[in-house]
Amino acid sequence: MKPVNWGVLGAARFAREHMARAIHEAEGARLFALATSDPSRAHGFQAFCPDLIVHDSYDALLADPRVEAVYIPLPNSLHVEWTLKAIRAGKHVLTEKPIAMRADEIDELIRARDSSGLLVAEAYMIVHHPQWQRVRGLIADGAIGRILHADAHFTYDNRADPTNIRNRPETGGGSIPDIGVYTYGCLRWAAQAEPVALRATIRHENGVDVFAQVTGRMAGDSGEFTFHAMTSMRLFPRQEVVFQGERGLIRLTAPFNAGVFGEAQVQMYRKGQADHIERFPGVRQYRNQVEAFVRSLRDGTPYPWTLEDARGTQSMIDQVVASAL
Repeated sequence: MKPVNWGVLGAARFAREHMARAIHEAEGARLFALATSDPSRAHGFQAFCPDLIVHDSYDALLADPRVEAVYIPLPNSLHVEWTLKAIRAGKHVLTEKPIAMRADEIDELIRARDSSGLLVAEAYMIVHHPQWQRVRGLIADGAIGRILHADAHFTYDNRADPTNIRNRPETGGGSIPDIGVYTYGCLRWAAQAEPVALRATIRHENGVDVFAQVTGRMAGDSGEFTFHAMTSMRLFPRQEVVFQGERGLIRLTAPFNAGVFGEAQVQMYRKGQADHIERFPGVRQYRNQVEAFVRSLRDGTPYPWTLEDARGTQSMIDQVVASAL
């Protein structure tokens, strides 16, 4: 299989530390080009990919016919603009989450994807981790009975870094755009359910939300359940997701930054049965994401997180924001 030549728009730290490395290491992928107006910012990428081609602008990279796919880790407020530009340049696109700031913006991306025939997706990496695939399967198989309640928490503290794009409204900052996509999206994907009612309490600082607590009800094929989700950029780090069913409980101990926050574990507790714990050491979910994209591009394997999936989570985000007004 011919490797997919990837280009990265912008020398973001996250790209340098995670996604560019994943592209470089992934089977069927080749980290080929980087766009940055500051050549010194390319050094960190060239340290592990010495033959990397560096373009001095995003437009120059998009004009390079050797680049087949583009990864976009730009600030949230620029995602739609540059995703559309990449599509118009004939590139397949993987854009960081959230791919848009409103659900209706994703409609334009869907139309552009459909008319171009290109693969366009949001970089929602957790669905590529086997722990989440396992949990989705357990819930669908009724391992803990009908889901009655779910909790999802993701918090960290970045108050010491006021210039961080997550702390700036003009770059689409806030805990909800940054990590609400995980707490809300994981419930939707794993339980195959959508919100039917919700209410949010949100606290803002300098024009961005720094704390959001959401309660409500979700419904899917297996029925309706209550949920609680919390995100914050001002609390001690915490990651945990719990699904409580009629006959048992499933807990994920490192649901989002598996291997960084802690070891990924799926813990299942059921009355009258031995506790069951599955561990997932050494899984590279970013690499898995790149390889899934390459397989979909090359042989049509269904990609597990479509733009329609991303739109569903963004719609839930929009509802959360509106419910707090």
